[in-house]
This record gives sequence, C-alpha cells and structure tokens, in this order.
Amino acid sequence: MNLNEVNLEEEYIVKEIVTEDEELDAFLFSLGCYAGEPITVIARKRRGCVVAIKDGRYNIDNQLAEAIIVEQSE
Repeated sequence: MNLNEVNLEEEYIVKEIVTEDEELDAFLFSLGCYAGEPITVIARKRRGCVVAIKDGRYNIDNQLAEAIIVEQSE
C-alpha cells in the first residue's frame, strides 16, 4: 500500500520508493525516507499529507505519497 492508503497516526515501515526520478529518490533519502525506515502520516490535506520521518515533519504531495510503498509496522 502507499501513503495515501494508510491510517492516520499509525507507524508504517517504508518498503520501497517507486520512482524513476533519481533526483526525487535522492531528496527522499536526504529526508530519511528510504527502505526500512519508520514513517507516520500525521494529517491529510487536500493536495497531500504531513508525515513524520525520524525527528522531522514534512508536507508531501499526493503524487509523492503514491510513490512511497509501506507495510504495517509490527
């Protein structure tokens, strides 16, 4: 499932980033968003969502949220 499909305030683990754009991949990596890292959707907005990654909170658009594939955290 991608970030647009998850429940709010629940922790998930990033499984993979599905993008052909190396610049976007590098940007997400710099935020700490890469396979194996926990991520939580804090809020949903019309054009995106607010996520918590490591010690930061970031606003990402719906297109980017669809590229981040996650799995349920145990």
